[in-house]
Amino acid sequence: MISDTMAHREYKVVGTRPIRHDGVDKVTGRALFGADTNLPGMLYGKVLRSPHAHARIISIDVSRAEAHPDVRAVATAADLPPAKPVSQEPVLGQTPSENIMARQKVLYKGHPIAAIAAASPHVAEEALSLIEVEYEPLPAVTNVEDAMGPSAPILHEHWTGTGDGRPGGTNVSVHQPYSSGDLEEGFRAADLVMEREFRTKTVHQGYIEPQSATAWWAPDGRLTVWCSSQGHFGIRDNTARLLGVPVSSIKVVPMEIGGGFGGKLPVYLEPIAAVLSRRSGYPVKITMDRTEVLEATGPTSGSYVRVKMGVTREGRITAAHAYFAFEAGAFPGAPLAGASAAVFAPYNIENVGIDGYDVVDNKPKTTAYRAPGAPIVAFAVESLVDEIAERLRMDPMELRLLNAAHQGTRRADGVLNGRIGAQETMEAVRSHEHYSAPLEGKYRGRGVGMGFCRNNSGMACAVANVLSDGTVSLIEGSPDIGGTRTSLAQQLAEVLGVPIGDVVPQVADTDTIGYTSATGGSGVTFKSGWAAFEAANDVKRQLVQRAARVWDVPEEEVEYGDGVLQHSADTELRLTFKEIAAMLPDTGGPVVGRANLNPGGSSGSYSANIVDVEVDPETGKVSILRYTAFQDAGTAIHPSYVEGQIQGGTSQGVGWALSEEYFMSDDGRMLNTSFLDYRMPTSLDLPMIEPVIVEVPNPGHPYGVRGVGEANIVPPLAALANAVYDAVGVRMTHLPMTPVSIVKALKVE
Repeated sequence: MISDTMAHREYKVVGTRPIRHDGVDKVTGRALFGADTNLPGMLYGKVLRSPHAHARIISIDVSRAEAHPDVRAVATAADLPPAKPVSQEPVLGQTPSENIMARQKVLYKGHPIAAIAAASPHVAEEALSLIEVEYEPLPAVTNVEDAMGPSAPILHEHWTGTGDGRPGGTNVSVHQPYSSGDLEEGFRAADLVMEREFRTKTVHQGYIEPQSATAWWAPDGRLTVWCSSQGHFGIRDNTARLLGVPVSSIKVVPMEIGGGFGGKLPVYLEPIAAVLSRRSGYPVKITMDRTEVLEATGPTSGSYVRVKMGVTREGRITAAHAYFAFEAGAFPGAPLAGASAAVFAPYNIENVGIDGYDVVDNKPKTTAYRAPGAPIVAFAVESLVDEIAERLRMDPMELRLLNAAHQGTRRADGVLNGRIGAQETMEAVRSHEHYSAPLEGKYRGRGVGMGFCRNNSGMACAVANVLSDGTVSLIEGSPDIGGTRTSLAQQLAEVLGVPIGDVVPQVADTDTIGYTSATGGSGVTFKSGWAAFEAANDVKRQLVQRAARVWDVPEEEVEYGDGVLQHSADTELRLTFKEIAAMLPDTGGPVVGRANLNPGGSSGSYSANIVDVEVDPETGKVSILRYTAFQDAGTAIHPSYVEGQIQGGTSQGVGWALSEEYFMSDDGRMLNTSFLDYRMPTSLDLPMIEPVIVEVPNPGHPYGVRGVGEANIVPPLAALANAVYDAVGVRMTHLPMTPVSIVKALKVE
């Protein structure tokens, strides 16, 4: 449903629910994903991975593998250009060379050591046993608090900076502080000051399609890569950097993608497949299995968070401080910035402080996961806000509304808010029937929580080709994960006044369309949609010129509206879009609209949850009875897709809150490396999630778009913890809230 808070706008195509253009391909199996690539003479690659979480590599002997008659190529880190030591300061969007192939040390179980290409995947896998590696095992550390301890094994011995203030070696990559106002004065002005600690475990994005890459390094020196990714231009650039070749020598062809959620932004297999192809002379395909995905691709961070807040007896927040330490995995790059943006974002707090720490440990390098960093810190803040409301005997939403952020207030990370929807989202929660509905029964509880994602933008291109039958071919560069082909086509169709069925959108390879940044940060409908909007306006300008030429009148006398060109004074001079399209050969040739831009103004999205649960005090099982999820979409271009994003993100948040975690052994091995043991929620674990779209149009976009893909995962962690407390009276400060952990907490009480 769409909340009554929406700002109504009259559009013909924007805001409608057309069938997605790629729907038939997806449901009939015609759509091709990464592993569907099959080329003449193609070989199959397999990767040898470290059995240790932390060890020095004494030697690697590949001679027996190379001598095998069915092995066509073997690759190690020696086949990649020499790499500089890993920087202590993470470089955004750049995968370290050592994460592709280990050099002196392995830093997590599953770390790639070598790779083999053979005519059969079975031969390649069996031949891995012929590679002999001598290791010197080292102590491993697999949680953030131990990694920051004085006796922790140091992963990168050359790091000399002291991000945690200690002399000597450190596992702290970066300390990222923010401050505004006067914290001490703010806490002195409070009538109530509360501080709590929270901990979360490592969780994975859980996409269904594993990583797969096919590379063909042709004799002319040109490399073509077929893969499923969230950004094929990023794959091209990173692969070129890691191989030491110009970007112009690589073409990346985007395949359909079976889920990503941030986890398919980095390169993993592409450089390895490329090296094997170069050495063998044939195309090489490598596809991960589920164990490899979980052990060797980026999950999000485990964490330790401490939040302190001060409030007056009336409920006004006077000061707030957050300390959070995030696991980065083996290489730096934890989502500190996203966490800092989100931690207090729903609220207007004059005196704030943040201390964020990026900490390496012996797990796979973390990468983005849907609103990176935000769910972790929101879990802490929203749990504490709920506890404060109880202490003050205030309604939890009234407390939030009293402190709501709005236009002109400043976020804790220093960003000045433009037009935002925090207050409108809170009001939608408070006024919703679910919030005041009776909830009867023992051990039943209701919880609420707010969420935020800052959203991103980036470079984007679009090309609109007008065809002679009056249809439009829209070429764009954003991989489609959640229906963005259609949301872009809707914006183009709205400008041109043509039916959405007359637009044919396509995602092009890196040689066919201009540079387009990744499908991430909830940015595609914003940035590439804007590019489609501008390309459509370019088409309009050219069609006005053509009509003026046909009628022999000045261009300023030609008007364009609802897909019709007409003279401003002579109403008999009129041409429809299809009519002018048919005349293009006689009026100057093809009409091609284009746009290339890097727009700002993406603006953040606010979200919220109401959830009812029932807790079995004997087993600790949490059953979800009812769920309502809210999100400000700015303007919902395709409401069905927005609702699907809200439901999908909420489902992942439920898994994060209740069941998902990496079980780690003392020696650093992940023990639950399949979907049988890594427990994501299924349809049996979830009720119908009712999505509520709030619309507070973003003035920084032609149609008021805000990103919708990420903020929805943020509230469930705290909302469920607050509901569990309401049901059984125990505050859960560790995630996941498994049955075992709830029973244990009840016994402590």
